[in-house]
Amino acid sequence: MKLSIVVPVYNMAADGKLNYCMDSLVRQSLEDYEILAVNDGSTDNSLEVLREYEKRYPHKVRVITYSRNKRQGGAKNEGLKAARGEWVGFIDSDDWVTPDFYQKLIQKGEETGADLVGCDYNLVSEHTFQVGKVVQNNTMEQTGILDREKHKSLLMRMGSMVVKVYRREVIVNHKLDFPEGIFYEDNCAGPLWSLYFNHFERVEEPLYYYYQHQVSTVHHISEDKCRDRMKAAALLYDQCKERGFLEEYEREIEYRFTELYYVNTLFSYMAGVGRPRLSFVRELRAGIRERFPRFESNPYYRENTGEEERRLIALQQKWNLGFYLLYRLKLFVRNAKTSH
Repeated sequence: MKLSIVVPVYNMAADGKLNYCMDSLVRQSLEDYEILAVNDGSTDNSLEVLREYEKRYPHKVRVITYSRNKRQGGAKNEGLKAARGEWVGFIDSDDWVTPDFYQKLIQKGEETGADLVGCDYNLVSEHTFQVGKVVQNNTMEQTGILDREKHKSLLMRMGSMVVKVYRREVIVNHKLDFPEGIFYEDNCAGPLWSLYFNHFERVEEPLYYYYQHQVSTVHHISEDKCRDRMKAAALLYDQCKERGFLEEYEREIEYRFTELYYVNTLFSYMAGVGRPRLSFVRELRAGIRERFPRFESNPYYRENTGEEERRLIALQQKWNLGFYLLYRLKLFVRNAKTSH
């Protein structure tokens, strides 16, 4: 079989979201592929929707279901276990793809000998195949035979996993999978997986449609989600250490951990949570100091972190309460200006 498409599904039946995704998958121009629709303990009628597709397209759709929600990482792992294709792709169940998405990516892979192929995506807020806001997911400089410098680049900026196809033998041979039970599982899996692939190519078209709506993960910040991002960063660090990558890519791993565990979490928590707790801010500082106490000297950190953010972080590294009060004041002033 040429391709296995893994679709983790949790409560996506409303507003035709799941139907739109599945319709785009059963109409792919590629021959010889399977759709592994994983019902991740949905409490709406997502399972009934999937069963209908399985009934209508028995040679394409296989439904995997269980009662306990494992989050997207767990659902993807269940799909990977069942996959039979030479290639594997993942898609979020509220997104969709052009009819030739998988054919174009796999054709590119087979023409070039690549084991990893990606493309760009569209940001859209309605069900349409009109090109929306195009987001470049990777650069041409990252493509070709993956030497150490390109592996560094992909470790730093792997981009989205759903706009790519992967040769399954690489996943199987290196026992690659996703963290289960947390959000942001791709923040761990994407960078780690990239180190095992040898040849990356791109199709220069936006063939994937990323649906932006108010219930998506990125639109709601909570302390639990912040902790999940911290867990994903810690798992990435632990996996890189366990698999022998820490020494060779120490600077890159240090920066990725700093960015995920600390910088992104600190500012999204302070800006997005209604009543941020000083104790959580203290915990973040302790966590970054435990693994990478000299992160501020990392060249990637100095290059990629804004000047104001660096100043605020320098303050927090010296004085938690001072940072907390100053950031709350800045936020109050900013909100007061925008409300007038």
